[in-house]
Amino acid sequence: MPVKTIEWKNGAAHMIDQTLLPQQYKIIRCETVEKIWDAIKTLKIRGAPAIGIAAAFGLLIASEKSSAKNYSAYKREMQKSAKYLGSSRPTAINLFWALDRIMKVVDENENIKIAKKNVKKEALKIFEEDKKICRRIGENGEKLIPHGATIITHCNAGGLATADYGTALACLYFAHEKGKKLKVFSDETRPLLQGSRLTYWELTHAGIDTTIICDNMAAHVMNTQKVDLVIVGADRIAANGDTANKIGTYSLALAARAHQVPFYVAAPLSTFDLTLKSGKEIPIEERNPKEVVKFKAKVYNPAFDVTPANLITGIVTEKGVIKNPTFKKISNLFSYGS
Repeated sequence: MPVKTIEWKNGAAHMIDQTLLPQQYKIIRCETVEKIWDAIKTLKIRGAPAIGIAAAFGLLIASEKSSAKNYSAYKREMQKSAKYLGSSRPTAINLFWALDRIMKVVDENENIKIAKKNVKKEALKIFEEDKKICRRIGENGEKLIPHGATIITHCNAGGLATADYGTALACLYFAHEKGKKLKVFSDETRPLLQGSRLTYWELTHAGIDTTIICDNMAAHVMNTQKVDLVIVGADRIAANGDTANKIGTYSLALAARAHQVPFYVAAPLSTFDLTLKSGKEIPIEERNPKEVVKFKAKVYNPAFDVTPANLITGIVTEKGVIKNPTFKKISNLFSYGS
């Protein structure tokens, strides 16, 4: 990535306002829990791993600003902030994963001074871990990409969605750095155009040949050009491998299956939710109708859809690739892969 998506500096979270890209590059400073909540809710920061980091930094802000005189009061403040941050967006599991990690630290340290120190340590650890995880995903996914590959991707699963190289796009970056020639078709990703605004911006800055297509053009591109693979990110993965990702991913997977194009998902282990048996249990966020139309109309605006595991060729993680994912394979990865 040519820029830092999010970082902790001088007692606040600094992040790119992604709603302004690519026309304007602006770093915003979030020094309150409310500003972190707003940044997540309004998609100034987005992408499952980046949302998790932002949430961790939100609790770090709550901890640093706490003036509680005893541990019980401090813990109540932190619980209130965690609940508030958790209300920002429902689908990306990394948000709740990060909040749980920070709150576990709070629960384990019944001395305010020590708790504050360890909360900061854990929040920064989540940030640094994501950088390493992104690179391992990239290394594992690069092996799936042949020289001269034509690839379709959807939404943005790059550095803007993480602390570093991204998930799906990390695989492309590593392939590019190894000298592999790539041609990428980036779905625009209606209604907020993360593919045309963000993915195109990232990949072209990295020197990767990228062409924007409308979401409804993907099947035509597969039918008329040699597409080697599709690779996307994920916001939550159920125990059986069903995957929630930005709306339009499911139809892309169906098109890939119809054209015998391998369909890959790239995501860290923190995106798996083993408490959910299948994708039917994944909560799907519905967003403001104004994102779709500028006039008065009845609008259905789900932000995500679920791709069944049987349409997924493989899930690329920091621990390797789960080919043809199943409940058993995923369970084994978590049992023996950590």
